[in-house]
Amino acid sequence: MEDPSFWHRVQFGFTIAFHYLFPQLTLGLALLIVLLKWVALRKNSELHAEAARFWTRIFGINFAFGVATGVPMEFQFGTNWSRFSRYAGGVVGQTLALEGMFAFFLEGAFVAALVWGERRLGPRKHFWAAVAVLVGSWLSGYFIVTTNAFMQHPQGHALQNGKLVLVDFWAFVLNPWALLQFAHTLAASIVTASFVVSAIGAFYTLRNVHQATASLFLRWGTAFGLVSALLVAFPTGDRQAKAVAEYQPVTLAAMEGRFESGPMAELTFIGQPNVPAERIDNAIQAPAVLSILAYGTPQRSVQGLKDFPREVWPTNIELLYYAFHVMAGLGTLFIALMALANFLRFRGRLETHRGLLWTLMLALPFPYIANTAGWMTAELGRQPWMVYGLFRTQQGYSTSVSSGNALFTLLGFAGLYFILGLLFLYLIGLEISHGPGAPPPTQYGVPAEQEHA
Repeated sequence: MEDPSFWHRVQFGFTIAFHYLFPQLTLGLALLIVLLKWVALRKNSELHAEAARFWTRIFGINFAFGVATGVPMEFQFGTNWSRFSRYAGGVVGQTLALEGMFAFFLEGAFVAALVWGERRLGPRKHFWAAVAVLVGSWLSGYFIVTTNAFMQHPQGHALQNGKLVLVDFWAFVLNPWALLQFAHTLAASIVTASFVVSAIGAFYTLRNVHQATASLFLRWGTAFGLVSALLVAFPTGDRQAKAVAEYQPVTLAAMEGRFESGPMAELTFIGQPNVPAERIDNAIQAPAVLSILAYGTPQRSVQGLKDFPREVWPTNIELLYYAFHVMAGLGTLFIALMALANFLRFRGRLETHRGLLWTLMLALPFPYIANTAGWMTAELGRQPWMVYGLFRTQQGYSTSVSSGNALFTLLGFAGLYFILGLLFLYLIGLEISHGPGAPPPTQYGVPAEQEHA
């Protein structure tokens, strides 16, 4: 094979794509659990407390599998990407260590209290345990995003003796790219959590079980789903796109399959990039929209791929193009679906509209697909660089680990993760079939099934 790093890249891509299925739910679900428990305390509401209890159990299972699938990636930096670790470890190792030793342990320590400690702690202390889990999970996410942001837009470093060293910690940690990327990632995670909550609410409503909590799940899921889906598009997605246009213009050109430069740049809705012919086929486009989205004015010229040497083009333009359009297309559909759901909710018809309930239930996997496509867009768009503009991917893989060894361990990961995936679905299925359970005896005042809020 011409590219000796190919199987190293496939292995890391597979493991991180599988792992990311879990934290994208915990980041958003942690916020919803805190808010549910806050309302339970404020209103003395057993309904909200029961809902928080149910989602805490889901959170605990999701967290455990996220840990199990996340640990191997840390080792892959040493086994599969040792040359990258030697080159950039003095910088990216800072945030990876902070994530592992501070944020992860903060989150992990309080997850146990959150899942099993309600009776011993009581409602108020248990609420603060949920807050600690939220802070830990968001800090953990931010440190990981900061690591990736350095690879996209390196800040706070210097080159000494052929290796990167950290010279400005705050420039590194407060990288503008990291702030934008984390805001976008966090909003997308809340979309995932909201769709999951809505889907379970729709499922219970269609089965005519757990009616009070099902109604609550639908109200909260659709409300947070609409707000977060809008935030993914604007301002977080808009600002992220403008950062790509400013710092990675060749990536923007590849995302849109744009080969020619010029003002009034078209936004492509549908089309097939034809890289050998350097054109986009069968395109349906909106004139001037790309110029406006990227630079705020239709008169601004957007560079095409022909303006850049081929050696800096992303290495898989077709996959990058489709990943970006899948992400953007699904994001638009999410806004439309949640807007319709909220319209019917305000009119009191959501819980009786079986067609929309089925749609909400079956929509559950699509935020996962959109988030995965979004990360693929970011990582494929960075290529051929491992640290943008400084260090190429071809320079980073471990030459001592053959392609055959990388493929062998990839097959092992695939088999192991298949088993883990089945186990995860089984455990989640058990919790969903059991539903919101009976509360500890010394909690809140009004029984959940008698509440209407």
